[in-house]
Amino acid sequence: MPKMKTKSAAKKRFKVTATGKVVSAAAGKRHGMIKRSNKFIRNARGTMVLAEPDARKVVKNFLPNL
Repeated sequence: MPKMKTKSAAKKRFKVTATGKVVSAAAGKRHGMIKRSNKFIRNARGTMVLAEPDARKVVKNFLPNL
């Protein structure tokens, strides 16, 4: 049986914490900043903890070895 591989794109975008939570960058900051409010831009800075259902999907499908 072949080994399960970690998706390279996922390992660049997500990080699993010691407690098993998944951390990622905030969404919606790639382009179109002019139409976003300053409050949105400020709040989307840095990293966010993914919601539990989303985190489960990421770990199961993309990061099986972590």
